[in-house]
Amino acid sequence: QVQLVESGGGLAQPGGSLRLSCVVSGITFNFADISWYRQAPGKQRELVARLSWTTTPANYADSVKGRVTISRDNKNTFYLQMNNLKPEDAAVYYCNIVRVGMNYWGNGTLVTVSS
Repeated sequence: QVQLVESGGGLAQPGGSLRLSCVVSGITFNFADISWYRQAPGKQRELVARLSWTTTPANYADSVKGRVTISRDNKNTFYLQMNNLKPEDAAVYYCNIVRVGMNYWGNGTLVTVSS
């Protein structure tokens, strides 16, 4: 059974940083696209960052370029480092893996940005 479990969300001040983690079990990163999405209240889920197994470098939403970095380790975890957080970054963040045509999601971790 494939499981993706996010952590690292919480309250940050504007200008602050958070590092989100996604621990993956039941599937490997080989031949997989790994991504972070977010969904703010009343808005559609949107792609934040993607690390594809076929192309480099990573892709980022225009709204986060220069502030966010997606990365992975060699085992079972990938990350989203977010710096210089803005109030508009507040959302539930979801990790996602697409592998061999199958799409897997975590349950999300809440990021709140407020002073």
